[in-house]
Amino acid sequence: MNSEFAFTDFPVLQTERCTLRKATENDRYDIFELYSQEAVVKYMPFTPFISVEDAIDEMKWYDKIFKEQSGLRWMIEDRETQKVIGTCGFLNYEQDHHRMEIGYDLMPAFWGKGIMTEVVNRVMQFGFLNIRLNKIEARVEPKNEASLILMNKLGFYKEGVLRQHEFEKGRYVDLAVFSKLKSEYH
Repeated sequence: MNSEFAFTDFPVLQTERCTLRKATENDRYDIFELYSQEAVVKYMPFTPFISVEDAIDEMKWYDKIFKEQSGLRWMIEDRETQKVIGTCGFLNYEQDHHRMEIGYDLMPAFWGKGIMTEVVNRVMQFGFLNIRLNKIEARVEPKNEASLILMNKLGFYKEGVLRQHEFEKGRYVDLAVFSKLKSEYH
């Protein structure tokens, strides 16, 4: 692609097992189911959702970051069941520096099956080739072993730890900073 992604039409991406697409109103129940689970939000800056309204608000945020051109969040739809099983996307776009942060989550029933490796690889490909990013960053709580394993598997470089960087759920949390450069992407 010769030009940078323009944030006009939301891209649909495919992986072997998943379709990555924009959230629709019908996804509110799947998003509620995802984020109402303590295991899913354990390392996220919010508490489990208690109503479908929380899911609707989350989906409004997805629309907002796309309209602002500061990020985009895909629904991870299982191609077999057409059920949303997680989300993945970019936020905090620093256009002048060609840098974005990646984030992701997945229903516990799908953990340990390589789905997030497949999805993040596809999202990174879109970031490097279509958005023309030079750097993709990830911030991971050091106790989040599954994300640390994913970062290692995907060849992200650990840049360091931001000590007590955020105040979440009544405590300060450290964030390990990882990155992957376009020159390192194969």
